[in-house]
Amino acid sequence: MPQGSSQASSVHRVVLVVDENSNPFEMSCAIEVFGLERPELGRRLYDFRLCAAAPTTRMRDGFFSLTGVAGLEAVDDADTLIVPNRPDTDTPRSPEVLDAVRGAHARGARLIGFCSGAFTLAEAGLLDGRRAACHWMWGASFRARFPQVELEPDVLFVDDGDILTASGSASALDLALHVVRRDHGAEIANAVSRRLIFAAHRDGGQRQFVERPVPEVPDESLAPLLAWTQEHLAEPLTVAGLAARAAVSTATLHRRFRAQLGTTPLAWLTGERVALACRLIERGEERLDVVAARSGLGTAANLRARLRRETGLSPSAYRRRFGPATGEALLV
Repeated sequence: MPQGSSQASSVHRVVLVVDENSNPFEMSCAIEVFGLERPELGRRLYDFRLCAAAPTTRMRDGFFSLTGVAGLEAVDDADTLIVPNRPDTDTPRSPEVLDAVRGAHARGARLIGFCSGAFTLAEAGLLDGRRAACHWMWGASFRARFPQVELEPDVLFVDDGDILTASGSASALDLALHVVRRDHGAEIANAVSRRLIFAAHRDGGQRQFVERPVPEVPDESLAPLLAWTQEHLAEPLTVAGLAARAAVSTATLHRRFRAQLGTTPLAWLTGERVALACRLIERGEERLDVVAARSGLGTAANLRARLRRETGLSPSAYRRRFGPATGEALLV
């Protein structure tokens, strides 16, 4: 993790602010996703720095103290700023940290809050009238303190454009990979997730807490069905067909998807098909009908609609942003 390293201006600068009693887990998630070299990709994805208001910062519960990081002046160079989070949500954040966060937002930096980081953003007055997520444990207290914020209950993370928030510790990885996908495309995000040995894509709308009832049979895992489906996305799959393959009713399949993945079979299937379509475009496939057919999305019109809904980009814009550097053909 290069502290103060010189990077080309084209590399996106991510800065994480550590404050008194900050959580080390979320800090480590940010370092793992944004701070490591990626030799397998042949390039650096981000220039990452840690900073703090004080020369020595006591981390959560005094497990250790952090020293040797940059001061808050590093915030001035951030393209993306990850704000502090900590378990003592009732203790006000320091004015100098809040001022640094407000200043970053005012000049157009993207802001990220992991877990209780939503409290920092709300204290800074940056979430008024906006959507946000925080850990379910603090939902009631957050609403009581910040009623003007549109808190999204029981979701993994919320992407509200230039401010993104994740609900809890593990969902910091979900949101971080979502940011990588937004910045560099599905193929790069998949490569990073493979290195992490972590799920490549869990949609932000999935539930924070997934109830796992005692199975009625020895193994109700969806893993075999999911693996098979991912290998057959081009085929005309239906929820009823997936249920038949799993030898259960459609109602049971829906219950298992809700319990194990926090989503529906159709939503999961559509997400996998869009992700495959993105990878095909990134690898250079220029024919929309081919992309639609190979990903199981059927028609070019459906591909356009689904891609725009999931990424905010048309196929042509997605290819210009994430596709191969060579080749001048346009997707329309």
